[in-house]
Order: sequence, then structure tokens, then C-alpha cells
Amino acid sequence: MTRPLRLVAVSGGLQRPSKSAALAQHLLDLIADNVPCEQRLVELGQLAPHLAGATWRNHLPDTVERELAAVEQADVLVVATPVFRGSYTGLFKHFFDFIHQDALIDKPVLLAATGGSERHALMIDHQLRPLFSFFQARTLPLGVYATDKDFADYRLQDAALIERARLAVRRALPLVELTRRPSAVAAEEAIAA
Repeated sequence: MTRPLRLVAVSGGLQRPSKSAALAQHLLDLIADNVPCEQRLVELGQLAPHLAGATWRNHLPDTVERELAAVEQADVLVVATPVFRGSYTGLFKHFFDFIHQDALIDKPVLLAATGGSERHALMIDHQLRPLFSFFQARTLPLGVYATDKDFADYRLQDAALIERARLAVRRALPLVELTRRPSAVAAEEAIAA
């Protein structure tokens, strides 16, 4: 029997509630509807005071270290960030600067972003995809971009966006399933031993 999938989402939103966190949670729930998993949402806005001024990972408090470890040990990642000046937030980049450069190799990553208008939708392909290519992660084929008008009370309301999120997850599931194969679990247990 295989263990539940470790599914971790990172939201680059700086405030709470956050549209990026809401989008990340929506994507987590869609994956969990299809695959048995343990979900975890990392909200960077809550970690900001602990990240400020840190230049080395060993200077970070345990609260941040636990979240970094959760990302590194995840089977699948969902990342969502607000667009800030055409890119991800500085806090989002600062957090991922502490991730070990080999920790995300071949890890499926579903990319998502939120912004004030459609004009920033390509940020997923021009900013997020290259960042996770550096980590040699498997960025999933379809990203999800949402604008302010797609939300009501921090919940997705736009039917087209909800369908795109479903499609992104449906297209991601074959890659997600690869992480659940018994051979992958056996290899992981052999490495841990």
C-alpha cells in the first residue's frame, strides 16, 4: 500500500486573506479530489517577519525551516504568487533562495499567479517557469492565472477560470500519478534507510 501523496502549496501572497492563497487552496483541493494526499499550505506573508534579514538558511528560525523542509519533501508542489511589477514577489523569491538546489529535481510543480488584470498572465511562463527550471523541477504543462474579477470574497467565482483550474489538474494527474508508483516509494525508502 502506498502512502498518501505529500502535496504542498506555497502562496506568495503578503496579506491574509490572500487571492493567491485562495487560488493555491483551490488547486490543492482539486488534486485531493483525485488523489489521496496530505495537504499543506505555506503562506509566505505569515513567514515574512521570520525571513527578514536572513541571508543563510542556518540563520532561520524553526518555523521557517519546517516550511522549507515541507517543500523539499513534497511529492507535488503548487505555487501561487501575486504579480508584482511583472514578476513574483521578492518574498517568494527569497523563500525559494533557501530551497536546496537539488531538492526539487523531477518534482511536479503546478504554477499559478494572480494579478489585477490579464496583461500579466504571461508571467507564469516568463518568470515562474524559468525559476523552477533552475531547480530542474517538472513544471506542469498548464498554469493557472486569475485576476481580481475572478474572485468573490476570496473564492473563485469565474466559471472559465474554474474550468481552467480543473483542466490544469486533469492534465497534471498523469505526472502526479508517476510519483505514486510503488517503485518510486520503494526507491525513496531505500534512500532513507
